[in-house]
Amino acid sequence: MPDRPEVTAVEIARLAGVGRAAVSNWRRRHADFPRPVGGTDASPTFALDEVGSWLRAQGKIAELPLLERVWQLVDTLRDPAGHPAAPLVEAGAVLLLLHRAPGHWADLADQPDSRLATALPRAVADTAVHAFGPDGPRELRLPVLLGSTQLDLARLLAALAAESGPTAAYEQLLTRHAEANTRQLSPTPPEAAELLAAVAGVPATVLDPAVGLGAVLLAHPPTTGRYGQDADPVAAALARLRLALHTPADEPGPLPLDLRTGDALRADGYPGDTFDAVLCQPPYNERDWGHDELQFDTRWPGGLVPPRGESELAWVLHCLAHTRPGGLAALLLPPTVASRRAGRRIRAELLRTGALRAVIALPAGAAPPYGVPLHLWVLRAPRPGDDFRQVLLVDAGAAPTGSSVGAPGPAAAEGGRDKVDWPELRRTVLDSWRGFDLAAREGLPVPADRAGVHRTMAAIDLLDDETDLSPARHVPPGVRLGGVAELSHLGARLAELLAELADPLTLLPGAGGQTAAGAAPAGLVTVGELVRSGALEVYSSGTGTATRPAGGAPGGVPVITDQDLATGALPGAVLATASGAGGTGVAGEVRTRPGDVLVPALGGGAALVVPAEGPLVGAALGRQLHLLRPDPAALDPEFLAGQFRSTAGTRRAASHATTTARLDIRRVELPRLPLPAQQRLGAAFARLAAFDTALTRAAALGHTLARAATDALATGAMAPPED
Repeated sequence: MPDRPEVTAVEIARLAGVGRAAVSNWRRRHADFPRPVGGTDASPTFALDEVGSWLRAQGKIAELPLLERVWQLVDTLRDPAGHPAAPLVEAGAVLLLLHRAPGHWADLADQPDSRLATALPRAVADTAVHAFGPDGPRELRLPVLLGSTQLDLARLLAALAAESGPTAAYEQLLTRHAEANTRQLSPTPPEAAELLAAVAGVPATVLDPAVGLGAVLLAHPPTTGRYGQDADPVAAALARLRLALHTPADEPGPLPLDLRTGDALRADGYPGDTFDAVLCQPPYNERDWGHDELQFDTRWPGGLVPPRGESELAWVLHCLAHTRPGGLAALLLPPTVASRRAGRRIRAELLRTGALRAVIALPAGAAPPYGVPLHLWVLRAPRPGDDFRQVLLVDAGAAPTGSSVGAPGPAAAEGGRDKVDWPELRRTVLDSWRGFDLAAREGLPVPADRAGVHRTMAAIDLLDDETDLSPARHVPPGVRLGGVAELSHLGARLAELLAELADPLTLLPGAGGQTAAGAAPAGLVTVGELVRSGALEVYSSGTGTATRPAGGAPGGVPVITDQDLATGALPGAVLATASGAGGTGVAGEVRTRPGDVLVPALGGGAALVVPAEGPLVGAALGRQLHLLRPDPAALDPEFLAGQFRSTAGTRRAASHATTTARLDIRRVELPRLPLPAQQRLGAAFARLAAFDTALTRAAALGHTLARAATDALATGAMAPPED
C-alpha cells in the first residue's frame, strides 16, 4: 500500500480537464513537472500532492476537486492483494453514520486522532447495528482501529457529505468505482431497474439473487421486504450500505433488508423460501455454473437439467423456484436465450406449465452489455388449477422513440445507452404487459394484438422443433404511416415547424471586444464564489427514490431526471419517498420553482430554465442533475443557463473519467456583468435555445416523414409522384 496517494497520467488529465496527450507534453516541456514515484516506464505514477501543487502553480487548476481528493484516498487504502472495492465499504459505513447520526459525527470531529482512531469505529459499528441488526458490523467487516489515512478519508467524506449529502456522495463514489472497473462490473442502470420494479407492481417481498450493487432492490420503496444474494461479499456489503443510505434517516432499524453472500445457483441462500417477486439481471455466458453438481436439484422442473451452455435458463428456473404461487419473476436476458436450440426443452416446459407469460424485446442500450438488445422475460409461478396458456410477445425495441408504430427511429438504429427513449419505452412495455396480465388474472379476453408492438399467442402454437420465443419472429410488422392523407398531414406539420423557425442570421451574436449585451465583462466569477456570496443556491440529486407507480396512472411528485432534460421529455417518474413540498430541503427532496436552472451532472451543453407554469414547476430533482437557484436581484436565470450551454464556460470545470465527463459545478466560471447586461444576454441565449429546440423537433419529424414515405413506396401503399 503506498504511503501517500499516487495518480497516473490519465488521472492527472482528469484532474486538469485535459487529454492525456497534454499531460505527456507537460512532462516533456516542463523540467519542474513532478518525477514518477512508482508504476512502470509505460504507465508511471506520480505523487498526488506534488501533482496538485504543480497544477495550481501553473494555473491549470484552482483547487483539487473534493471528490477527486476523496477518491485518491480511497485508492490509497486499496490493498493490491485484496478486493478493489473494500475501501468503499469503510467509506460507505462512515457516510451511513453521517446520514443516520450526523450529531454523533459532530461530537467526534474535534477529537484528536489518538481518540478518534477508536471512537469512530465504535460509532460506525453502532450505526451498523441499528441499521442492520447485531450482525451488521461483522457482515460489513468493519475495522476496530483506524489509521491516519483512514481518519483523513473520514474527514474528507464529512466535507463531501456536507456539500452533496451522504447519499449523493456515496453514489458518486460507486459511479467512479464502476467506471474504473468496466470489465469486472456491469451494474444494472436505474432506468432498467425501475422497469423491472414497475412490471412487478407492488410486491410485499422481493428477491434479487444476483444483487450486484443493489439497483433492482433500490427501485422498490424501503417499506418492501427486500432480499438479495451475491457471490461477492464485498458487492453485497456495498449494496447493503447503498440501500441503507437511500432509506430515510429516521427510519427505525433494523431495516427490512436481508442480503446474503454465496453463489445463488451452487449455494442457495434461501432454500425453500418463496417471495412475491423475484427480479434480477443474472450473469451471462457462464460455462461453470454448477451443471455437474446440480444434476438432481429440486429447482429443475420434471428433472429437466439446464444444458451446460444455458446458464441463463438455470437462473430462470432458480428465480421461478423462489416465486410464490401466483407471484412474478422477471429477468433481463440476452436475446439468444429465446432461440438457442440447446434450451428448447426448457423453454417448452415453461410454456406447457403456463409459467412463461411474456418475452419483451428491449432496444440496445437499455442495460449492459449496451450493444445488445436484451429481452425481458416475465413469468408467474403457476397456481393449482391455473390453465392459462398464452404468451405475450412484445417488440418494444422496434419503436422506442414513438416516431411511428413499428418503425425504428434513429435512436433505435444506432443503439447506445444514452439514445433510449425511456419514457416511451416504459409506456410501451407497461401498457402491453398490464393489459395482458390483468386479462390473465381476471379471466378476461386478452387485449387485441398491435401490429409492430405486441402479439398474444397460444403456448401450443409456439411448441415446435425450435420453440423460438424471439418477439421479432412472431410480432407482425407494424402498420406504418403511409397513407396519402397521413403523409400529407406530416408534411404540412413539418412545413409549419420550418416556417416557425427564426431567421438564423437574426440570432448571430455581435463581434468585437464587448459581449452581445454591450458591456465588457469585469473579470470572471466561479459558481462556488456566487454560492458563498449568497447570489446562488446549488442543489444536487441524491436521496429521493424515483419510481413508476404500480397503477396505470402516475401519482405522487413528478421527478425530472438528466434523461428527461436531454430528450426534452416531461418528468417520467414519481418520487416514492418524498417529503413535503416547498422548494427547499436536501438533495432529492428539492422542488423546482420558476426561474430555477437545471443542469445535468455529466455536462453535455444542456441547461433548462424552469418556466413560470407547467409540469416542470414543483417537480422533484431526479438523478444526475444540479439545480441552480439564482437570486433574481443578482443573476438572470436565462443568462446563467446560457453560460452552462456554452462549452467555453464549462470546459475547464469538466472532470474526465474512464467513460464519462462529469461537471464540477462549483468550478464553472461566469463573466461578471451588471444585471441589465445579463438580461440582454439572457434574452439572446433564450432565443438561441428556442431555435435549437424547434430545429430538433423539425429534424425528428422530417426523419419520421422520410421513413414513412420510404416504407409506403417499398410496400406499394403509395405510388411515386409523376414526372
